[in-house]
Amino acid sequence: MTSTRVENFGVRWEGEYGYVQAIQHGDTIYISGQLANKGNELLHPAPLDDNGKPADFSTMADQMRQTYANAEELLSRFGATLDNVVEEVLYVLDVDAAYEAAGPVRKAAYKREDPQVASTLVGISRLAFPAQLIEIKFTAKL
Repeated sequence: MTSTRVENFGVRWEGEYGYVQAIQHGDTIYISGQLANKGNELLHPAPLDDNGKPADFSTMADQMRQTYANAEELLSRFGATLDNVVEEVLYVLDVDAAYEAAGPVRKAAYKREDPQVASTLVGISRLAFPAQLIEIKFTAKL
């Protein structure tokens, strides 16, 4: 029988939406879309315009770094690291800003010039929180 284990951060939206941050099924860890939060607070929020939309994307790299840090925290709970990640999908509000930030941030996160991970960058129209610029989901193998 395949074992299943879950992990959460205890943030309010886990209960509001109804999901887990990560689930291990057998030797695979599926990590729900991570964002740049610490507890219930979004870190490095984008400044918003009068319509409540991001006014600029200058905090993209900072949000991306925190998102990878949150994924590392979850992976560590399963005895894994970003070295175990086989696939990532980055959902972003601005593809150009994300592409510019992604090279340096991803290389630092994975600690190598050529991260050994399948990666997809997807531009979308909105995320869960108005000041959120990026969300990343991960799949890892033990």
